[in-house]
Amino acid sequence: MEMSRRVDPEWLDELPAEDPRALRSRRDIARINLIMANAGVVAGELRGRISGAGVRLAEIGAGDGVFALRVARSLPRFEKAQLTLLDRQQGIAPDLLGEFARLGWQASPVQADVFQWLRAAGTPRFDAIVANLFLHHFEREKLRELLALVAARASLFVACEPRRSRVAMLGSRLLGLAGCNDVTRHDAVVSVRAGFDGRELGDLWPDARGWRLEERARGLFSHSFVAVRC
Repeated sequence: MEMSRRVDPEWLDELPAEDPRALRSRRDIARINLIMANAGVVAGELRGRISGAGVRLAEIGAGDGVFALRVARSLPRFEKAQLTLLDRQQGIAPDLLGEFARLGWQASPVQADVFQWLRAAGTPRFDAIVANLFLHHFEREKLRELLALVAARASLFVACEPRRSRVAMLGSRLLGLAGCNDVTRHDAVVSVRAGFDGRELGDLWPDARGWRLEERARGLFSHSFVAVRC
């Protein structure tokens, strides 16, 4: 039986940033990211495709910036590299920016709505835009709009999302055994239901002409999508 895609609200999006349950859930998500190995997937797709001095990279839905730091640690050092961390909430600790600087990245947090930011005349073009566990929050038509805006701003887009499958659903329902709290357990199930399978993201890309699209399952729980301008 196939699982039809369904987008429902996630509790973490509704809780205040400093709520103890939200803080605990973010720590849970950091551990889940390690299990899913999404940072390695994203870094592997970027490596060899971005190069040279002055590389511009952006993460949409960057959260606390920890995922982007893991990606940066897996990439070669670039001269005068710039990283934009976009999220509608500001949750990046100042000491994390210092970690980026030690790796040669000038990291700049931006607090804004992703649609408004991508449409704004002052938003620059990027060598690459990445997203981790972010696209699944959007219904089909909003996702189509988001991907069109991304395609207009970058020559490379890499996303790693939840895989919508029975195995991933089983894994999400067992997170209590790993000590995850109620927010994480609820949102994990919701995320899998809203995840992706097959070529669902590629079918929403604005114009496949002039782009090379790659979409596939990664491991047991992840689904990756890469769009490269030819």
